[in-house]
Amino acid sequence: MKKKREKWTKPRHTFVRNLVATFFGPYVKYKFCVDIEKFKEQGDRQYLIVMNHQTSYDQFFIGLAFDGPVYYIATEDIFSLGWVSRLLSWLIAPIPIKKQTTDLKAVKTCLRVAKEGGTIALAPEGNRTYCGRTVYIKPSIAKLAKTLRLPVAVFRIEGGYGIQPRWSNDVRKGRMKAYVSRVIEPEEYKELSDEEFFAILEKELYVDEAKVDGEYYSKTLAEYLERAIYVCPDCGLSQFESHGDIIECKKCHKKIQYLPTKELKGVGFDFPFRFVGNWYDYQCDFINNLDVTKLTDTPIYTDTANISEVIVYQNKKPFRKNSTVRLYGDRIVFDDDIVLNFDDISVVAVLGKNKTNIYWKDKIYQLKGDKRFNALKYVNIYYRYKNIKEGNSDGKFLGL
Repeated sequence: MKKKREKWTKPRHTFVRNLVATFFGPYVKYKFCVDIEKFKEQGDRQYLIVMNHQTSYDQFFIGLAFDGPVYYIATEDIFSLGWVSRLLSWLIAPIPIKKQTTDLKAVKTCLRVAKEGGTIALAPEGNRTYCGRTVYIKPSIAKLAKTLRLPVAVFRIEGGYGIQPRWSNDVRKGRMKAYVSRVIEPEEYKELSDEEFFAILEKELYVDEAKVDGEYYSKTLAEYLERAIYVCPDCGLSQFESHGDIIECKKCHKKIQYLPTKELKGVGFDFPFRFVGNWYDYQCDFINNLDVTKLTDTPIYTDTANISEVIVYQNKKPFRKNSTVRLYGDRIVFDDDIVLNFDDISVVAVLGKNKTNIYWKDKIYQLKGDKRFNALKYVNIYYRYKNIKEGNSDGKFLGL
């Protein structure tokens, strides 16, 4: 006799959710100065929740806005932490998905959870924004929603970039809010094409915080902005170092101040970009006009990083400590003896604030540098190479 499959959704998930909301919820609201609007129209219905992704605590905002357990789609990195991953799976049963890929197993798990009556949540961006603007969303979100046939609750987070930029270790004092801005019923989207439905979702999730919308206070406003920025408007490809509210180009030594309004100001000169978002756009344009296939003789960048091999859904095995990592226009090299040609790499992804995952052949290597390590440049240079090699030299997508 075939053994009956165990349910994904379990009564203990409700208990864990209520426990977290009761004892951890007040801390979250205080720490982030966030106004979380309770979704009073929820009733007994289940939803597919889609959110824009701004802070490391976004999932808690959803948990406090909705009653009952929510099953979050999460990248495989949190499932590769040994006993910690097993504990998380037992407590809240997140749905694993492979980053930057089409994961059919994840879709099947979503269908399973939906059939069991569970509410599912995901960030279609798959990444936290570095620049304050909603980043690339995969069009497949529309097809997933149609497959699940659940009402879609659009959960907007506003002010999160001012409170906790992805590149910062700091949580600033300011105001933010999180709320359901719209519910799209199955009867509404089933009449739409995938392209029409995706356009609606993309519009509803778009938030641009490259504007003055309040003040955010901290003693370290600019610290670790070098995790996001590596192109200087005067020097081109460069390196930066930040302290307090100042970030400095290590080539030309020009200093830029990050203000509580999120605005940027040159110290003793007129800086051309008002917000990080404007600087980030310039950086992307710079890379998209760079022929990286010609930058193969000498390294574009050299870093020191600890390297782990990720055993998906199990753990991370230390591979090399304090390795010298060299980034070229067509490859990544570890200690001069391990060469990862871009042609053999399927994905380069940035995780958290400053980790890089490299999917090379049948292995996944994770780079973790020091606190100033810029993981983003590895992603951008790889995707620029990929666009050129695929004959799409005008392609703008750089991995985020």
